[in-house]
Amino acid sequence: MEMDTDAPLSLTPGQRLARGVARALRSMDFVTVEEFVPAPGLRVDVLGLGPKGELWVIECKSSRADFQADQKWQGYLEWCDRYFWAVDADFPTELLAPDQGLIIADAYDAEIIRMPAETPLAAARRKVMVQKFARHAALRLQALRDPAGIISAWA
Repeated sequence: MEMDTDAPLSLTPGQRLARGVARALRSMDFVTVEEFVPAPGLRVDVLGLGPKGELWVIECKSSRADFQADQKWQGYLEWCDRYFWAVDADFPTELLAPDQGLIIADAYDAEIIRMPAETPLAAARRKVMVQKFARHAALRLQALRDPAGIISAWA
């Protein structure tokens, strides 16, 4: 089966940013999941898992209004080793805190402009997050292969 790797036009602006971020992180040997829930009431746009177990949260903001509507981002800091904003080249980056990471992205790629300081997770929290990451990724894969099986399991 041939996959169309260059068809992001039906995605929302935030999903296009997430796609570019995921591609860029993969080139750095990270794997990613999108729309990950680290705790009830929180949903990160992209969670990256690095080759040494590092966890990066990336929040994708497609506009000033999207950024200003986000009231939960500080709650994500305790669930990762590094926190980034991913925005497009036209985003007013002066709105973003200078101590957080900055990624400029589009639907096809991304570039880390500013690397944030590392704030390592406690070992117990890292273990929980890596296990949740694995289950989330496995459920996504299983849903692709057998959508009806996943739906019936959740019903």
